[in-house]
Amino acid sequence: MDITVYPGLLKGTIEAIASKSQAHRALICAAFADRNTTIICNQLNEDIEATALCLQELGATIQRTQAGFIVHPIKQFPQTAKLDCRESGSTLRFMLPVAGALGIDVTFQLSGRLPNRPLSPLWEEMERMGCRLSRPTDNTIRCQGKLSAGTYYIDGGVSSQFITGLLLALPLIHGDSQIHITGDIESLPYIRMTQQVMQQFGVNTQDLNLKGSLPFSSPGSYTVEGDWSNAAFFLAASCLGNQVQVEGLNHASLQGDIACKEIFSSLTKTNTTVYCKDIPDLVPILSVVAAHFHGATFHQISRLRLKESDRVQTVLDMLHGMGIHADATEHSMHIPGGRFSGCIVDSANDHRIAMATAIAATVASDPVTILGADCVKKSYPSFWNEFRRLGGHYEQYIR
Repeated sequence: MDITVYPGLLKGTIEAIASKSQAHRALICAAFADRNTTIICNQLNEDIEATALCLQELGATIQRTQAGFIVHPIKQFPQTAKLDCRESGSTLRFMLPVAGALGIDVTFQLSGRLPNRPLSPLWEEMERMGCRLSRPTDNTIRCQGKLSAGTYYIDGGVSSQFITGLLLALPLIHGDSQIHITGDIESLPYIRMTQQVMQQFGVNTQDLNLKGSLPFSSPGSYTVEGDWSNAAFFLAASCLGNQVQVEGLNHASLQGDIACKEIFSSLTKTNTTVYCKDIPDLVPILSVVAAHFHGATFHQISRLRLKESDRVQTVLDMLHGMGIHADATEHSMHIPGGRFSGCIVDSANDHRIAMATAIAATVASDPVTILGADCVKKSYPSFWNEFRRLGGHYEQYIR
């Protein structure tokens, strides 16, 4: 689906959707808990659904409710399973070590750019600790064997999701284990989030020492907090002159993208420097705010090339199309200030590019057409409905 957005300001109040980062973690913990867990999750998306379906294939019963899910924990594991991760990097990177901890012969199905996203050094460490990993086809990964308890060494400089996957998996193994992180740590707040969720399910991971402690202890009911990553698009809209308020956000959240509050404030005042190490998902919308005001320089951008799209290139393409002559080197991106013009932007099947473009289009000089605009369903299926409810004007075209 392609959408043409016509310039015009948004006005109104929206409720923040549930954090998909937190929902992934809560679902996995609930699947290994000692009793049922009611998970309050006010909006689902393709990534959350991928994790829920994978857990069902491993033996959990997950009921969809109006409020979210009721998770009936796994009583018996299958000997083999096929898990469809769709395009969700979180699902794959969390469930791969979990499958290894359980010792199940699992084949993972991957879609979109997911087969090309990195799994090293998690892959090598899992093999060192007892698993056999292979790629039967370009779009599948097979995990055989069983992880052993012990000390795991993982470079934190590629993805915090590798560390989260190990944190979730190691309590499922009989015996004591420890995670030793080497190098720099990317997206540390999301490791802290994992530790917080596991603590709420009765597992202490503060020192990265984990004891085989199945089952987790269900809190009975768990509410997924509002998502700062997706709220950032409508918060940015307010920076651009739209009159939008976002409710339902935890201002003491451990989500890394809560940083958008301070960064937006800085971008509206002066040309500034943004370090992207812990906030790679914010860069598309931060670039829009930077370009609308005084410009900015973004550092630590190399991981952006490994997301749903090469986000360095797709951000540049988005801005170039709208008349902003940004440029990038290997490690940094410079964005000058300017005025957005009408154009055609290819979302490259990246939900964050599509949403950032839509917000920029509200203050563009002419209409902006977004190709593949339905990709927002990966994280924010109701985005276009909310955009229209706030007064946004667009036309959609089915290819």
